[in-house]
Amino acid sequence: MSVQTLYQQKRMSAADAIGVVMNGDTVVVPTAVGEPPALLTALSDARREFRNVSVSQILPVRKYGYFDPDTTGHVRHVAYFFSGISRAGGQEGWTDFISANFSELPDLLSRRLIPADVVFSMASPMDEHGFFSLSLAPDYTMAAIAQARAVVLEVNPNVPFANGNCHIHVSQVTALTESDDALLEVGLPKIGPVQEAIGKYVADMIPDGATLQIGYGGIPDAVVMQLTHKHDLGVHTEMIGDGIMTLVEAGAVTNRKKNYLPGKMLATFALGSNKLYQFLHRNPAVEMHPVGFTNDPYLAGQNDNLHAINATMQIDFMGQCGSESLGFTPYSGTGGQTDFVRAANRSNGGKAFIVLPSTAKHDTISRIVPVLSPGTHVSTSKNDINYVVTEFGVAQLRGKTAQQRCEALIAIAHPDFRGELREAAKRMKLL
Repeated sequence: MSVQTLYQQKRMSAADAIGVVMNGDTVVVPTAVGEPPALLTALSDARREFRNVSVSQILPVRKYGYFDPDTTGHVRHVAYFFSGISRAGGQEGWTDFISANFSELPDLLSRRLIPADVVFSMASPMDEHGFFSLSLAPDYTMAAIAQARAVVLEVNPNVPFANGNCHIHVSQVTALTESDDALLEVGLPKIGPVQEAIGKYVADMIPDGATLQIGYGGIPDAVVMQLTHKHDLGVHTEMIGDGIMTLVEAGAVTNRKKNYLPGKMLATFALGSNKLYQFLHRNPAVEMHPVGFTNDPYLAGQNDNLHAINATMQIDFMGQCGSESLGFTPYSGTGGQTDFVRAANRSNGGKAFIVLPSTAKHDTISRIVPVLSPGTHVSTSKNDINYVVTEFGVAQLRGKTAQQRCEALIAIAHPDFRGELREAAKRMKLL
């Protein structure tokens, strides 16, 4: 049977395609713009017809009808990582969450420690060989496909056909629907003087020929904007965004000096503009891979001079990072921060940066604290932390004593808080 015949046999409306979902199922959805809006809208519209269905993903970007406290017995979101869309549910208790390093989600799915009964995903148009590209987010989705009873694709001509381990054959697909809506675009975060100052400190420590992992946020993007004059940078990251594309266009990224997969930039999900999405289309310099490959600390750490840049919300005197909760209240998730901190620590010449403004709430709260707020989820441990950067400087912690760490962190705290931080350190017998 030809692949075109198979395609036509499996083609149906979104309302019909969601018929593969059974009561009690877990539906796995890719990260961010990899989520299929027509399918998830159809599921939302019909949610009261189901019982005990879960939808799991990282970073939802649209507020579907199932984000509803009144219908959680029908369809409920279970987060791998909260976004602004799902955060309220997590904080109010009607959305549950699974805590895991991003790199380990595929393994948890493969071992069936996390369920995956059905997969919904965006996909590129099928090529002449019968393959679709899940270019926007192969992440944990490829592992979920291997375990799922049913796979449903939303095929959209605006989705690029990217290279890498991100392809699925039509014979593996249970049902597919078509849409031609524009992909959701996400602009660059706002960059202010604090972000610029932090970005300069980090950028000054990144040499020509370094390989970059850059997280999402104003500070990482401020770093990117100050790297356009660098030479022969490489990319091995989890998220590819417009900032990285800007470095490519500026000639700063060539991937020539990478010693692990030279000539290729690697990522596991894309988040940005339509220009970025088309940049991925059949681009031989870019490969999209599952997160178990991109974020594996051993594999990523084989890049010499790997420089990882990630943000936190709070850090204590020992260097513990609270990057995903405000006290015990969930805010985001573990993501790949620990993955890449450990990868950079393994890398020959690598540097792991944790960046944060020195204060919060209009300079009324110090983000550098004696101890983390009660209940805070520790994202990166004191044993993994290395460089911490605020707008007031850089603290290098790895290999340092507890007293040296404390002194270094107080030195980059906001001046208004250094006195009280020193007094707290004395009470704790750290100074």
